[in-house]
Amino acid sequence: MKELRKKKRIWLLLLLPLGLFILLLVRWSPFVAEYWFSRGIYRVVEEAYCFITGLVPISIAEILLYLSPFLLIYVVFRMVRKLVREKEDRQQNLARYVLNLLCIVSTAFFLFMVLCGVNYYRYPFSRVCGLTVETYSIEELYGLCEELAAQANVLRAQITSEDEAGVFQLSTSDFETAKEAKKAMTELGKQYASLSGYYSVPKPVLASRAMSYTDTTGLFVTITMEANINVDVADYGIPATMCHELAHQKGYMRENEANYIAYLACMNSDNIEFQYSGTMDALSYATSQLYDHDVELYKQIREQYSDEVLADRIANSQYWKTYHNAFVSSVSSKLNDAYLKANNQTSGEQSYGEMIDLLLAQYRKTHSKN
Repeated sequence: MKELRKKKRIWLLLLLPLGLFILLLVRWSPFVAEYWFSRGIYRVVEEAYCFITGLVPISIAEILLYLSPFLLIYVVFRMVRKLVREKEDRQQNLARYVLNLLCIVSTAFFLFMVLCGVNYYRYPFSRVCGLTVETYSIEELYGLCEELAAQANVLRAQITSEDEAGVFQLSTSDFETAKEAKKAMTELGKQYASLSGYYSVPKPVLASRAMSYTDTTGLFVTITMEANINVDVADYGIPATMCHELAHQKGYMRENEANYIAYLACMNSDNIEFQYSGTMDALSYATSQLYDHDVELYKQIREQYSDEVLADRIANSQYWKTYHNAFVSSVSSKLNDAYLKANNQTSGEQSYGEMIDLLLAQYRKTHSKN
């Protein structure tokens, strides 16, 4: 038995150098990252995982999060008790615990690389959809904002589902909206092979309001392959967020690409509420960039909003002011920024806004034909 455990630990420890080898390989070759892993090994594992975890209607990741403190306490208690009781073997037991910890770290790193890390080094989605990302002018950015604002006005005028304050409200339940998001991504997969295949249904998080304190609208958990969604936020953002997290499920881990894919899925949907969500999400990022460049031009765009669109945006802003906690948001932001930079997204949290580069590339391509 001891010999078997020894061999098992050796194999687990070897996963660390194997994971590092995979990291070096995909950094060296985006082709390998794209076709060997993202569309190969990862695709097989991801679809199997999604099918299994998708059988459970609630977020397994969220349940594991709640159980993890109790599990940690139990493990530490057993370890301390054994060290106290078996004084003569204390040094040997301590060495075994350290070795077990190294095995866990080695396994975790390998699984992270196979289930997530490799996807940060795949070909950019702009290559898949035939877009050329270039430096844009303020005029182009303003034109995009103007177009999105007009589009939002037209879509909002066709929507009748509102709350008592006249603010947009989804006409379907969270679960039905999640199924619609799965449908939207499946349909988009018919246009792009890298997005084809099986999707699981996004899962509303039970503690959605707690997520809001960390400025988090959604979270893709690689260990369960689940798209976890904060459904306490303004309704118009929920469909786009669901599609964003499902884009991660298909291996598009870069935030700007997941945002753009979500926009495409929403606009490709025959559900007008999804179209409105995608447009409003794109409008939010575009006007944020415009505000950074020229406040007066931003004000001109804001004046073009219909009363309904303006009401929706104000309600969203007020929501985030209510749940904003400077300390918690700062810690959450710094952790996410560090994680993104460690995974080939040098812009960190700014990469979310880089969706605008893709939108402008599409805008430029569309208008060059006219």
